[in-house]
Amino acid sequence: MARPVLTFAYIVEPPNYQIFACTLLASLRKTWGPEVAAVGYCPAHRWDELHPSVLKAHEMMGAELRPMVTEGMWDTDYPHGNKIIAAMQPRDSEFSAFVDSDVLFLAPNVPENIARAGHVSCSMAASMTWAEQSIWDRIYGAFDMPVPEERLHLMRRSTEPVVPYFSAGLVVFPENGAQRFPDVWYDTARTLDRDEGLENRRPYLDQMSLPVAIRRAGLDWNILPEEQHYIMGGKIRGEPLPDDRTIFTVHYRNNGVLKEIGMHKTARAILREQVGVPFVRRLTDTEDRSETA
Repeated sequence: MARPVLTFAYIVEPPNYQIFACTLLASLRKTWGPEVAAVGYCPAHRWDELHPSVLKAHEMMGAELRPMVTEGMWDTDYPHGNKIIAAMQPRDSEFSAFVDSDVLFLAPNVPENIARAGHVSCSMAASMTWAEQSIWDRIYGAFDMPVPEERLHLMRRSTEPVVPYFSAGLVVFPENGAQRFPDVWYDTARTLDRDEGLENRRPYLDQMSLPVAIRRAGLDWNILPEEQHYIMGGKIRGEPLPDDRTIFTVHYRNNGVLKEIGMHKTARAILREQVGVPFVRRLTDTEDRSETA
């Protein structure tokens, strides 16, 4: 296979995220095809807990599974920070896209729609209820940087435009340059995590550090339209997807959100189309009926 333009990276962690990851991968193969690469990352200390069906599903769908060291990467254990560790892993492609495991791709897509040279592509976050806008003074001030003058609307709760604040559920970045963006993201997050006066660092560390890291890496942000990362739940929970435009990607967060609008059947159908079963554990255990995804 020629060097891919785009590699998708995601978390494959027992018990539940290994299952979500297989449905994510099936949707990726259905909509993006075989030209993009896909790598699932499992914390090395949990590798032996992976279900055999997860290994088989990745082999069937032409994706890799790789261990990554997560222990000791933060001052105290921080599993939510594994997405930054996964993004940091080496890959041989022009761009990489970290994507949360609780995501489904729904429509055919191409790298040019989400990747741009010199930019990190991401969508505005759905909301920012965990802090006032004044918190950005402290966050940017930790690096002697001014708060950006640009103001943008959040995806859901935003009567007034705010300092740019992005979702970390889909982050697309170039793999070239003097320094890799994920390394800067990690360094930025580590610095902020050590500021004990900064409230709500966890679990919002990945998102509060993201815009700062983009600028520290000498890059700019490319704001993805809602159609490329449609965040479900929250104030629109239970509402069907818009029918007046193409939604390429949904971030559903949990199975309950999918079930409320009947999309859990869509997810199962996509998995069945790619690997022959609607529940991934059935690839190696035909008696298992306890799947949550």
